[in-house]
Amino acid sequence: MKPIYPTPLIPQRADPLIYRHTDGKYYFTASVPAFDLIELRIADDITGLASAKPIVVWTKNESGPASQLIWAPEIHYVRGKWYIYFAAAHTREGHHAHRTFQHRMYVLEADDPNGQWVEKGEVQTGMESFCLDATVFEHNSKLYYCWAQKDPDIRGNSNIYIAEMENPWTLKSKPVMLAKPEYDWECSVIPVCEGPAILKHKDKIFIAYSANATGIEYCVGLLTANTDSDLLDAKSWTKSDKPVFGSCEQNGKYGPGHNSFTVAEDGVTPLIVFHVRDYTEIIGSPLDNPDRHTCVQAFGYDDTGYPVFGVPQKND
Repeated sequence: MKPIYPTPLIPQRADPLIYRHTDGKYYFTASVPAFDLIELRIADDITGLASAKPIVVWTKNESGPASQLIWAPEIHYVRGKWYIYFAAAHTREGHHAHRTFQHRMYVLEADDPNGQWVEKGEVQTGMESFCLDATVFEHNSKLYYCWAQKDPDIRGNSNIYIAEMENPWTLKSKPVMLAKPEYDWECSVIPVCEGPAILKHKDKIFIAYSANATGIEYCVGLLTANTDSDLLDAKSWTKSDKPVFGSCEQNGKYGPGHNSFTVAEDGVTPLIVFHVRDYTEIIGSPLDNPDRHTCVQAFGYDDTGYPVFGVPQKND
């Protein structure tokens, strides 16, 4: 029987990531509504994250780089140390030519997640443009970095890129673009591909990503590659032509996305972690609206090995 968790699990936390460490504990990071700090929650089980006391591990700088709009922190354990990847800007003003925010991507490092976190600086991609939503993963003894970034020559706010890493804060290879917004469901409000999340199953590796603007049109697409393929070759990846996870009016859930993946307490059952809204009448900018809630639900795979996420579940 698949586990069922409270819905929503944590109110007003967008861009959620839950990581289960080898100690069996769960570690939770997400964007806070004020976009001014990074907090961490730790619990013995997923439900416990809801009542776990948030630990503030880093607060935005007073001015200059990483002083505005702290977005989408992700905690990872990489080669013996802890890292938090996040995006931040030096200003709330948009870029005059690109018509995007002006975020860059940064890394924190710690020996102990409850201890001191040290700034490792900006992750340089070789492209000077709006970038965000970095995640990392290891595959066949190589460390990869996957993120979203603006290309001024491509319509839209961001595309999905991948590169190999020299170490957890430095890229080794040049960025390779894996996806750009092209379908109507990716472009109907704002052309966007962002928020990549890695999922492995049998002989396949998937990148789930979020598409479109951040309102009720937000949804999840999927990139797929064989595990034995060259992940830095864009031709190794195929892209879904329709969303694999989206709004469900019947259940009162709208704009699910910016997901991550983890496993249930049994160590086996796959879980999708995502944010979603409970209503459509958003006042003002959807990005400034605090009511994107963290939800967690189990999913399975079809006979061909592809994930089947279903639809966002109703509130309890």
